[in-house]
Amino acid sequence: MSKLKNGTWVLIADGEKALFLENQTDGEDPFLNVVRKEEQENPPNREQAANRRGRFNDGPSVHRSAVEDTDWHQLAKDRFAHELADILYKQAHKGNFDSIVLVADPGTLGELRQELHQEVSDKILGEVPKTLTNHPIDDIEKIVVNELNKG
Repeated sequence: MSKLKNGTWVLIADGEKALFLENQTDGEDPFLNVVRKEEQENPPNREQAANRRGRFNDGPSVHRSAVEDTDWHQLAKDRFAHELADILYKQAHKGNFDSIVLVADPGTLGELRQELHQEVSDKILGEVPKTLTNHPIDDIEKIVVNELNKG
């Protein structure tokens, strides 16, 4: 018996893209319909960094140390997880879904999990730690059902 039922939302996300899908049928033969798409413009860090790494003096000696540059790409991914959590909270609060399955790469899933409001966390049916943002919806349906039935 699949956990996926009519009306269950499935979030497919990575650090830059997200698809909000809703199951329109039962869990055995799901039909996921796109409810919403989110995409973030997040170029590679080398295109976002302003200049070369900074250096500073370690004191009176001539020794200088490098300063780690900010990883703008990672910061943007973390911010995106926060934005997704915010969207999910608003949608849950409006009553737009009773249950949800989170599908994301392990890093994004962990980041998202930290950001989720309790109202959304209580509705999570399952999590699939995989990157499926570039898969066709037919494949996503099969993978999600298989992963949920494992657990």
